[in-house]
Amino acid sequence: MIWRLGAIAIAALVALPLLGVASSLLTWQGDMWRHLAETQLASIAFNTVVLLVGVGVGTVVIGTGTAWLVTMHRFAFSRTLEWALLLPMVMPTYIIGYAYADLTAYAGPLQGTLRAPTGWKRGDYWFPEPASAGGVAVLFTLVLYPYVYLAARAAFLAQSQSLLEASRILGQGPWRTFLGVGLPLARPAVAAGTTLALLEALADFGTVQYYGVQTFTTAIYRTWYGMGNRDGAAQIAVALLAIAIVLFLIERRSRGRARFHISSSLRESPHPTDLTGWRAPLAALFCTLPILLGFALPVAHLVQLSLRAGASFAPNLFLRDALHSLVLATIAAAAIVTLGIFLAYAGRLVRRRAFNRMIELASLGYAIPGAIIAVGILLPLAIADRALDQAGMRLFGLSTGLLLSGTAFALVLAYIVRFLAVGIANVGPGLAAIDPAMDASAQILGARPSQILRRIHLPMLRGPTLTAAIVAFVEVLKELPATLLIRPYNFDTLAVGVYRFASDERLAEAAVGALAIVAASLVPVILLSRAISTSSRRGP
Repeated sequence: MIWRLGAIAIAALVALPLLGVASSLLTWQGDMWRHLAETQLASIAFNTVVLLVGVGVGTVVIGTGTAWLVTMHRFAFSRTLEWALLLPMVMPTYIIGYAYADLTAYAGPLQGTLRAPTGWKRGDYWFPEPASAGGVAVLFTLVLYPYVYLAARAAFLAQSQSLLEASRILGQGPWRTFLGVGLPLARPAVAAGTTLALLEALADFGTVQYYGVQTFTTAIYRTWYGMGNRDGAAQIAVALLAIAIVLFLIERRSRGRARFHISSSLRESPHPTDLTGWRAPLAALFCTLPILLGFALPVAHLVQLSLRAGASFAPNLFLRDALHSLVLATIAAAAIVTLGIFLAYAGRLVRRRAFNRMIELASLGYAIPGAIIAVGILLPLAIADRALDQAGMRLFGLSTGLLLSGTAFALVLAYIVRFLAVGIANVGPGLAAIDPAMDASAQILGARPSQILRRIHLPMLRGPTLTAAIVAFVEVLKELPATLLIRPYNFDTLAVGVYRFASDERLAEAAVGALAIVAASLVPVILLSRAISTSSRRGP
């Protein structure tokens, strides 16, 4: 009963802003939708499909392929690549968009280097254009594939060496073993990581707005800020939410009734095999290219730009913003992981379809732009503040001020609503992979649900829990729209500083802040990646 009531309370709290957005359907917005259909809807739908297909295929291929290679095989620099493949995850999508826009411009370094030895002029050659739905999908893939890589790698590390050896004894080579054994067992984790990447691509605003690619998020912001129509923007957000629900349903339908459990007697971690011949350099190249394109190249360009900042760089300001970002990200990540474990375990205990659908609904905030969530958070908190202020004046003659909406509490709550899906999507598949027979055995011995979670499940969920912590920490560190609207007075973060400089066309100063975000994310990402590998190999 405690788990059920607690899960309902958490889901209701998280879903409150979503219900506020859904309440916009009660207002008539026929003229807005008619204008949207006549002007932008066709291009919005096309661009959305291109983004979803491109990001989905790209992240699955890169994330799953690299995770299998570095987990199951040994080749040159494979141990370094284990953590280096996470580096693009610390790059905000809008930052890599700025970097590649400058890199690929006609007057930029790439085209300038190409023209120098050839003498070519404009029109004499073809060069990739990132300012399109396909180009943006490629940029998204370069920084979002680590979502799939993290989840897939944790799943591969948890697989049984006995099952993989049985496949090889039956005459299956490495490729068929991957397709026939490794990938099917890791499918829930891969699907969860891919869903997170797709939802992140759906909710992005900075990159698509910068490149002029019309999507639902650009329509939301244009309707809200350009036309002053908040209810119309919220209704477009509901359409975005509907797409997210469809993605969840497709993932559930593709899984069907299949369940993937590894018997405790088979939980021997896989032993990597050495790659020889042409396979070794090919594997190294396949794992290195995403790092070069998604991290090394844009970071090198940001470093070059930051050198132009010179005396305009204010170390004290960035140190203060970095401290704010780190504290917020740590608190929010801890809350997200804790609530994710609680909700996922409650869903395991209460095996009712309606109850589990309620938990899934609470994770849909990931598909809604941060600005919409900010409004959904501020409205109920403002009502609560007014009620507390009136009570304080009536009882004590004192004004309480803004106790909720004007503090960092509102900001952390917005982060939880926005990124709770990170905790559920990473912990849920790991929990589902634990054989229910272990729960039944513990119950027969008199263990309570909390004891089963603490003594059995949590030790076996070290990998997924750390994965959720990594993703949540980095996502909160990069979050911009919700932070802009909700942050307390004179309380800036690194993301806010980067946005301000970029808005003023001071890209050199913005590059300094972007590098600070990268540096703040880098150390925990590397350390937690190694912790995942160590804990998974040790086993429960």
